[in-house]
Amino acid sequence: MLTGRLCWVPLLLALGVGSGSGGGESGRRRLLAAKVNKHKPWIETSYHGVITENNDTVILDPPLVALDKDAPVPFAGEICAFKIHGQELPFEAVVLNKTSGEGRLRAKSPIDCELQKEYTFIIQAYDCGTGPRETAWKKSHKAVVHIQVKDVNEFAPTFKEPAYKAIVTEGKIYDSILQVEAIDEDCSPQYSQICNYEIVTTDVPFAIDRNGNVRNTEKLSYDKQHQYEILVTAYDCGQKPAAQDTLVQVDVKPVCKPGWQDWTKRIEYQPGSGSVPLFPSIHLETCDGAVSSIQITTELQTNYIGKGCDRETYSEKSLQKLCGASSGIIDLLPSPSAATNWTIGLLVDSSEMIFKFDGRQGAKIPDGVVPKNLTDQFTITMWMKHGPSPGVRAEKETILCNSDKTEMNRHHYALYVHNCRLVFLLRKDFDQADTFRPAEFHWKLDQICDKEWHYYVINVEFPVVTLYMDGATYEPYLVTNDWPIHPSHIAMQLTVGACWQGGEVTKPRFAQFFHGSLASLTIRPGKMDSQKVISCLQACKEGLDINSLESLGQGIKYHFNPSQSVLVMEGDDIGNINRALQKVSYINSRQFPTAGVRRLKVSSKVQCFGEDVCISIPDIDAYVMVLQAVEPQITLHGTDRFWRPAAQFESARGVILFPDIKIVSTFTKAEAPSDLKTTAPKSAVLEEMLHNLDFCDILVLGGDLDPRQECLELNHSELHQRHLDATNSTAGYSIYGVGSMSRYEQVLRHIRYRNWHPAALESRHFRIKCSELNGRYTSNEFNLEVSVLHEVRVPDSEHVNHLIAQPPFLQSVHHPESQTSIQHSSAVPSIATVVIIISVCMLVFVVAMGVYRVRIAHQHFIQETEAAKEAEMDWDDSALTITVNPMEKHGAPGRGEEETEEEEEEEAEEDSSSSSESEGSEEEEEEEEGAGRGRHGQSGARQAQLEWDDSTLPY
Repeated sequence: MLTGRLCWVPLLLALGVGSGSGGGESGRRRLLAAKVNKHKPWIETSYHGVITENNDTVILDPPLVALDKDAPVPFAGEICAFKIHGQELPFEAVVLNKTSGEGRLRAKSPIDCELQKEYTFIIQAYDCGTGPRETAWKKSHKAVVHIQVKDVNEFAPTFKEPAYKAIVTEGKIYDSILQVEAIDEDCSPQYSQICNYEIVTTDVPFAIDRNGNVRNTEKLSYDKQHQYEILVTAYDCGQKPAAQDTLVQVDVKPVCKPGWQDWTKRIEYQPGSGSVPLFPSIHLETCDGAVSSIQITTELQTNYIGKGCDRETYSEKSLQKLCGASSGIIDLLPSPSAATNWTIGLLVDSSEMIFKFDGRQGAKIPDGVVPKNLTDQFTITMWMKHGPSPGVRAEKETILCNSDKTEMNRHHYALYVHNCRLVFLLRKDFDQADTFRPAEFHWKLDQICDKEWHYYVINVEFPVVTLYMDGATYEPYLVTNDWPIHPSHIAMQLTVGACWQGGEVTKPRFAQFFHGSLASLTIRPGKMDSQKVISCLQACKEGLDINSLESLGQGIKYHFNPSQSVLVMEGDDIGNINRALQKVSYINSRQFPTAGVRRLKVSSKVQCFGEDVCISIPDIDAYVMVLQAVEPQITLHGTDRFWRPAAQFESARGVILFPDIKIVSTFTKAEAPSDLKTTAPKSAVLEEMLHNLDFCDILVLGGDLDPRQECLELNHSELHQRHLDATNSTAGYSIYGVGSMSRYEQVLRHIRYRNWHPAALESRHFRIKCSELNGRYTSNEFNLEVSVLHEVRVPDSEHVNHLIAQPPFLQSVHHPESQTSIQHSSAVPSIATVVIIISVCMLVFVVAMGVYRVRIAHQHFIQETEAAKEAEMDWDDSALTITVNPMEKHGAPGRGEEETEEEEEEEAEEDSSSSSESEGSEEEEEEEEGAGRGRHGQSGARQAQLEWDDSTLPY
């Protein structure tokens, strides 16, 4: 090329191109220039370049070189510039060698591939013209330059979501549980594409492919693990890892099984809580089944608790009285005691009021407990739990039987079970009517052999016999007639659990034993229970309830059984059914319910739309745990020791034993500390509570009462007006019946003790013990000692001399000299004699008046009956000295109760010497004053005429 350019010089010189002078010089120059720079620079038509981002060097293909045919002419054959056409392009072209025409393309500022990956623009080359000032230069044609920006892996992959969550069903293998996705901000496919994903967490049953699809490698189990959390990272194609791993959470749900969800197996019940919901958050899962209607049966199962429910509270007599039954009930299976000893040998089931018969035991009811001849109207009641009879050929199982005691084996009336049939036998006595009469009444019921407790009432209104079972009426399906029984003088034996066979056998024995459990077996001669009483007796204090019946909705139908142990609800909307079941609750109205488990069962029947096979809902098996109630502490307190004169024990009213007895029931309550910052334990405080009692026993200590000389008494009116009963024996007095503590207080304050011969009695000891809930809660043992104040007897002469010699001003009349002078005096008495006679008369009169007043006071004292009700001070007067002044206060009609033995002796001696007229006047005045006395038997005019020598008192 250089050679070619040099060839142009001789040519130019030959053409006369040179320097000149004058005006024609410039013209010549222009002409010379036009002749010299007559060719345009030449470049390639297109260029392709590559530049790495964050770099300024562009590598072009082909290289940037411009050629000019004017070479080697200076300026005209040289390249002075490359110009880029375009707006705000980050590139520039520079000339490296003017002569050779080499150039370079470079970036004016850092190139960012993420902003622009490619650039295309126009470039032209310019020669130097004809001079150093680039005048008259020529430019090449336009060439296209295409530059591609080369990416640098400067960005790490990032995930689109910070965490991913999926739910899978156990027991399935999934091709893809979920897909994670990461992105890269680099511009090139190499660095912007994610080439791989990887699970970072080890030992998990999951895998991930290069597209981010997560799958499980084994079947998942809900029981084994409910949830998995795994970390996943991503790599771009430059193997750059993600800046932060992503969390993938996989929840495992059990295989969709239709059933009730969100319920707890154990429901705790605190006594006194009222109605407590059983399933407040329950709902039904149908697994998208097309359910048209559903029926729910909720059952509170308490057949294993006592008599099928929490009924072991009070005795049968008390329960019947609470339910308003008529009086006259006879309990044939009472709790074993000294008075009711025929049940002592029987097996006890779960409490002292439930008896279990194993087929080998029977009990004889003593004579006199039940009348021998029942009228045409009577009632038999019982709780019975009975299963199928043992053996292929079942024998009769006797519940109650009245048969001949000896000689014969006639059954006068009986109640027994035979082949799951309840049979009542009633044989009437012969009354000259030679006709058949109804004798056997049969009922066939499934409940007789279902091994559950049921309440039976047999109402007899001969010839009609009606059975009530659990409050429902059942007529006999079979009535068998028989001839009447001929009268005889054979004694009868009433038995329970078996029938007495006194005749037709070698040795009298029990037969036809009962297998099962019995409780509250009673008979009421001459009475019939009403339907209301029967329903009350079989009712249960615990059961199911519905909170807010109004909110159940019109689409819900519900039904309770009589005892509220079974609730049936039906509806066609699942949402309404869920809300209805959430309102079902448990309620226990007893103040002291029996703690323990109450089982719950919820069963469901579902109907579906037009499908032969519908979904099956598993039953709910749960239980209510009734917690222990706060135990009451029953306390008896009052005066525990006092003395009374012997005459008061002999009186018709006797001695009131417990005038100020008080019954208080408390419970311990934990009190929170006032300062919340302190960590001191809670202090316990006692709070009073009110509840009923069911019996109080007054026991005689130190030997039974002797009925020939002593007894305990209580007016029947005191019992009846407070709806209580009592039994009296030589061992004590028992008050029973459900009543408040105040009622029992009032009755106990009227218990009297009498003794007709208290001379040999020093003291008597008694003990009271009260109970609630048939002995579940008992009081303390309150002991009482009653002592007798005896009179001290002295000879009559000494007593009279003592009275006469006591006044000092009378001593002078007993001198022998004075008596001798009186005997030998003349018929006209001296003044001294008259004075002596008058003094003696006055003394006798004063003594007589004193004895009269003392006698009146004594009579008033022994007739006082109600004074002991008040809290009085019982004096220990063993060291007490009392001096009686008969001259003081003659007008006082009475005296205080506290008399010493010496005073009583003086009263008895002086009373024996008083005239019959004074006794008559005393009795009349006593009757008048007795009629005018108040409740405490004290006249307002009585004044204490005792002068107390209290120098020896202990206080």
